[in-house]
Amino acid sequence: MSNTAIADHGLLSDRHSSALVDRSVSVEWLSFPRFDSPSVFGRLLSPDAGNWSITPSGDWTSTRRDVDRTLVLETTFTTATGLLVLTDLLALGPDNGGHRLGRNVPHLLVRRVACTSGSVELNIPYAPRPEYGLVVPLLAHVDGGVTARGGAEWLVLTAPVRLKLNLGVARGRLTLDAGQTIHLALHRSTLEQIPAHIWSESDLAATVDATVADWQSWSALHQAYDGPWRDLVQTSGRVLQGLSFQPSGAIVAAATTSLPEGVGGERNWDYRYS
Repeated sequence: MSNTAIADHGLLSDRHSSALVDRSVSVEWLSFPRFDSPSVFGRLLSPDAGNWSITPSGDWTSTRRDVDRTLVLETTFTTATGLLVLTDLLALGPDNGGHRLGRNVPHLLVRRVACTSGSVELNIPYAPRPEYGLVVPLLAHVDGGVTARGGAEWLVLTAPVRLKLNLGVARGRLTLDAGQTIHLALHRSTLEQIPAHIWSESDLAATVDATVADWQSWSALHQAYDGPWRDLVQTSGRVLQGLSFQPSGAIVAAATTSLPEGVGGERNWDYRYS
């Protein structure tokens, strides 16, 4: 199990599934395509259950925040050579503003990396582990990224650099200079659905902008509270919306499963069931 406190994880949601990102910007939990689906990344529960991180090489410090009135996570890295901003989100679907938030989502995790000053080298290790870490998928190169096939899962990673593949793990290094922005994305489907695919830079950039705008349009309609503890109240409202399953409106108790109520305890509940 991860040693990182639950409070140190940021929540991403498309109102169908969820991801948890720790302060080192490792995706430690991701369940596609539903909250109660088996995890694709589950290092929150086991060191061998998969994760995906994007971090600067060498020493760094970081700060993070939710982009204004959204469940889009923004992490700013300070290194000896430059500044880097990483934006993480689960993509929303077309025409998802206001009350339509979460309809027809693409099941896509997007990570935008922008160098704002200097030059920063990145490390990108990617280790998908479907079925709560029980499956080590077969990874293969395609133009623009890497595919992963394991069980019923078909995962396609869009990456702007060729990654080295070894024993179910893809690794890469990339240097960004001031003014450069790249997008990486993980798209999920099954072999029976319209297959997941590589996404273009322009489509991913538009998806990031649309997802931010859609969350903000929902917040504009539903977050008028202006009393004591305003920021906390409004954050709680967005989290509850993020934990609600769009097709039914049911709210899950938490994004995760199998975390004991106390360390070493016996009560490991699946909090994703309403």
